Amino acid sequence: MKKKIYLIILVLFSIFINQYAANRGVFPIDSFLIFDAAYNVISGNHPFKDYWLITGPFLDYIQSLFFLIFGINWVSYLLHASFLNVLLVLFSFYYFIKIGLNNFYSFLYSLGVAVLAYPSIGTPFIDHHAVILCMMASLSISLAILLKKNIFWILAPIFIIFSFFSKQIPSPYFATSFFIILSIHYYFLKNFNKSILLNLLAGVLFSIFLVISIFIINEIPLENFLVQYILYPLSFGKERINLLDFDFKNLVGQFKFIYLSIIPLIFITYILIKNKNKNLIKKNDITISILFLSSVAILIYNQLLTKNQILIYFIIPIAAAHSHAYSIKYFNKKYLTYFVIVIFMFSSVKYHVRFNEERKFIELASANFDLAQKASLLDKRLIGLQWITPHYPNNPLKEINILIETKNILIKKVNQKIIITDYQFLSSLINNQFASTNKWYDSLSIPRKKNKYYDRHKIFFYEQIKKNNIKHLFFIGKNKSKMPFFKEFFFENKCIILNDYNDLLLEFDISECKF
Repeated sequence: MKKKIYLIILVLFSIFINQYAANRGVFPIDSFLIFDAAYNVISGNHPFKDYWLITGPFLDYIQSLFFLIFGINWVSYLLHASFLNVLLVLFSFYYFIKIGLNNFYSFLYSLGVAVLAYPSIGTPFIDHHAVILCMMASLSISLAILLKKNIFWILAPIFIIFSFFSKQIPSPYFATSFFIILSIHYYFLKNFNKSILLNLLAGVLFSIFLVISIFIINEIPLENFLVQYILYPLSFGKERINLLDFDFKNLVGQFKFIYLSIIPLIFITYILIKNKNKNLIKKNDITISILFLSSVAILIYNQLLTKNQILIYFIIPIAAAHSHAYSIKYFNKKYLTYFVIVIFMFSSVKYHVRFNEERKFIELASANFDLAQKASLLDKRLIGLQWITPHYPNNPLKEINILIETKNILIKKVNQKIIITDYQFLSSLINNQFASTNKWYDSLSIPRKKNKYYDRHKIFFYEQIKKNNIKHLFFIGKNKSKMPFFKEFFFENKCIILNDYNDLLLEFDISECKF
């Protein structure tokens, strides 16, 4: 009975804490990344085929399902992120119990996961999906080894492939790590069961079948997928690796609580390996520990590679739970358990304040939330959101009024139009059937002129304009028209008429242009 109560509390709390954090302001380019993309899918426009994207389509399709079920609105949008938060929390709770923690401690650490996982951004986001699904794959393999249940072997590759279609990394690193560790594990145990391979293959085939079905049904060209999602990102990925900074602050300072939470686990794993235990249970525990420690290392490397706000603090409660369970099982020293709990509690409170209250991940750490306005003033479908952004932190009402004016101007333009903006909910609000030719507009999503895929993108852009009979391009946001590709596009085509409406809105009338 107590376990059921814990489960109910975990589900409700995981939803509540994510909804609470997500409603405290937005960073438009990140917070609304999936909103119009999902609307695009509902409208019959599909990734790679109808709009260019270098990030995974998995979120677009899942969010479109949430919109179809719950309506195109802010609450439905947040439910998607909250659902994944719940999924990770329940998976973690089950896992903590199976590695040896009692129900109360499993519940306690799971609350920490709920606080630190998705609420840091609160809205569906590619990086959060990718790392959370990879972590669930890691836990799934550990459960498969521990419990010898086929379902967990099947789930692991499904999580990995779904992660890959959320974002290209870190899933390949995880898959490689799993292959190496499992190969060594079963080589030494000499008890590899062919059913393991068959179950892994079943998970792979299910995922691939689902992906292929979506591609075939929606007539998505494979070549477009390869260029946009694989080849073009690889062309600039090497630059990011070369820019990696492994100084003390980056590598150690910002991850110190993660390291502190795994110290007991590393120590105990070392003791188990050193003693050369022949006990099967201990050998399995060694492999499970190594799997988790390798997952932590990959996530830290991936975090350094993405150069984004840190989103992997949710592994602190998972690491603390690991250390706690192994301390009880193999060391049984209370001071070690107390150390782990203190680190877990302190870091959970610290990062809750930093990311969920102060909203550091979305660049609002210095904002005065007392100034926030009801986003329902802009549109009733945004009810629940307290509007404040880094663009107008001192006057969010001014930003809302400009966006209302912008929305009314867009509604009057009945011709086909493309909306290029960080406010990627406007197409949904005005029922514009073709949101944009690109999922988002940042310095990486559109190839620069020196990149070998620049012309490929340019041709794709022109084709979408012609196919959809686009007459107007609207730039909504600060400095959007200064992006290199579009700047060149505008000035090369003298047929374009420019209309400047307000602080955010620029219109390019291309009705007289020949492409």
